[in-house]
Amino acid sequence: MNHAGPVAVVTEVDDVTADMVIAELNQHGVPVVRFDPSDIGERLVLSARFGAAPGGRLRTPSRDTALEGVRSLYWRRPTWPHFDHLDGPDARFAGAQVRHGLGGTLYALPNARYVNHPLRNHTAEHKPLQLAVAERLGLTVPPTLISNDLDDVRAFIAEHGQVVYKALRWTPYRRTDGVGLTTWTEPVTADEVDETVTVVPHLFQARVDKVADIRVVVVGPEVFAVRIDSGLLDWRADYDALSYEPVTLPSRVETALIAHLEHFGLVSGSFDLALTRDGDLHWLELNPNGQWGWLEDETGLPIAAAFAEVLAQGATT
Repeated sequence: MNHAGPVAVVTEVDDVTADMVIAELNQHGVPVVRFDPSDIGERLVLSARFGAAPGGRLRTPSRDTALEGVRSLYWRRPTWPHFDHLDGPDARFAGAQVRHGLGGTLYALPNARYVNHPLRNHTAEHKPLQLAVAERLGLTVPPTLISNDLDDVRAFIAEHGQVVYKALRWTPYRRTDGVGLTTWTEPVTADEVDETVTVVPHLFQARVDKVADIRVVVVGPEVFAVRIDSGLLDWRADYDALSYEPVTLPSRVETALIAHLEHFGLVSGSFDLALTRDGDLHWLELNPNGQWGWLEDETGLPIAAAFAEVLAQGATT
């Protein structure tokens, strides 16, 4: 157990959510070292030893930290350097060295509690795996098809009538003119699906006849559930249309969501559920590193304090 060293917060420069957690840690006198992998160079220096006399240090402009002394690591919204001043092969080489050198070292801290471990985040981001685990835990999962078979996709849509399309993985996407785009959850009909569906797998899901959405943020043993009313299929499309109300989930659902995180070895995660008129909750997805800061602003729920608590505790075994 390591309850004296600093909490390392790994995130981009402008991260209001991380600021909220750091403010809570500061209030309790917990030291913090904050950095972003893209700072590597003069603003971020790493030296780690393995084998004989293992250990190492991480140095930022304001902190000089022993790696073995890091109490917890909060992996928030890190960015990686692009090395734009180098040509393509050299930039790719340099980027790989940072990810596997700095990243690999941070993934191997000997005494730290991870919130969450980056590699476990990566595993938990795979929607097919999320769906399978949710179903095994007894959560209600809408009928879902992941396929690049045109006949199967059209048959699935015909079987369920109202069907939506979801991206299996969000990626940065820009048009040729530089305008950023994103993919919302959208309704889809059999007539709209053509041979292009065969190029890659796609996720299709029977539409839930919902009256509201529930965003659930789990932090260690704490469960914060917020009802989001919007009238939208995908509430992310218009935050100005949203209203919020903290709610309490059935105990069996809370238990299943915590077990879902434990399956992946995660300390925290954000779940999306759909609420129907008869009060049933349908599991939609997990974002292992989801945003939640705006929910605290809207509802007053002490989510940042919960994150600060688990980070201050450090490793428990």
